Amino acid sequence: MTHRGHGIALFSGGLDSALAVLLILQQNIKVTALTFLTHFGCDISDKSSCSQDPTNVANKFGFEAKMLHLGEKFIDIVKNPPHGYGKNMNPCIDCRILMLHEAKQFMEIVGADFIFTGEVLGQRPMSQHRGQMNLVKRESGLGDKLVRPLSGRLLDPTAPEKSGLLDRNLLENISGRSRKRQMELAEKFGLEDYPTPASGCLLTDVGYSRRLRDLLAHTENIDFNDLNLLKIGRHFRPDAATKIIVGRNEAENDKIMQYVNNGNWIFEANDVGSPLTILQGDQTKENILLAAAITARYSDGKYQKEVEVTYSHGDDSETIVVAPQKEEFLSKIRI
Repeated sequence: MTHRGHGIALFSGGLDSALAVLLILQQNIKVTALTFLTHFGCDISDKSSCSQDPTNVANKFGFEAKMLHLGEKFIDIVKNPPHGYGKNMNPCIDCRILMLHEAKQFMEIVGADFIFTGEVLGQRPMSQHRGQMNLVKRESGLGDKLVRPLSGRLLDPTAPEKSGLLDRNLLENISGRSRKRQMELAEKFGLEDYPTPASGCLLTDVGYSRRLRDLLAHTENIDFNDLNLLKIGRHFRPDAATKIIVGRNEAENDKIMQYVNNGNWIFEANDVGSPLTILQGDQTKENILLAAAITARYSDGKYQKEVEVTYSHGDDSETIVVAPQKEEFLSKIRI
């Protein structure tokens, strides 16, 4: 098939981004969809609207999908977003600008004509009102090569519309938070099994954001293991240089072992069901005793007077007997 042009989509896998693709496809435009991943997103197989696996929709409707990881570039933005955070640690505006910067480079490499997104005017209070959408358009360097098909008729004409590559009358005029029109379009296009609206981004989660703020405040050089550990377990900060992380179940214990660093000590209660515990930071006798006591507290021996706990680092290991830590103290150091 000969296409009239080539558009690059920002594709989360959610309903809005999928509909944007379908609106562009119906104008005989080739579409390459880019799904951007970060260390703060959900799993690619998750059913939220963030980072759902794009393969099924791409195969069904006949467009190409690629997955790209933003890596350190996104971490730098999370540390210091020029346009600030949302309600928690979510730098939504700078996140969008970064993705569009990356998409712009891809567009130029492959010789595509424009970039489009599934944004809806007025849907998100921080990043999708007219002023911020214009800001993103400007700071991404895309200008009028950025198309928002779901709200296209409510926005200024774009370059592909002016050139006749896109028919403005075939774009939508959706605004606000209602999804009535989107669901009508989904039925029209035969789009099924789309996720319910949800951020999927861990940076919008209150608990995760609290842990991330703590990590940024106490750790100069953050690695990906640190970020992955924020997603699991119970976290405690007994002092500025020390953190203790306790697995909640067997699945989290397995993940803890994947993310443990060379400088960490691992704790496990003996002869009872036990979490795995990581001690990061100062390996003082006091902190070792505390980590052991916390391990005992969350083990199946938590009602016993004393629990035997083994702690190890590489090939070195020792066993101590401790009383399970009191909840009153834990509440003071819990992150």
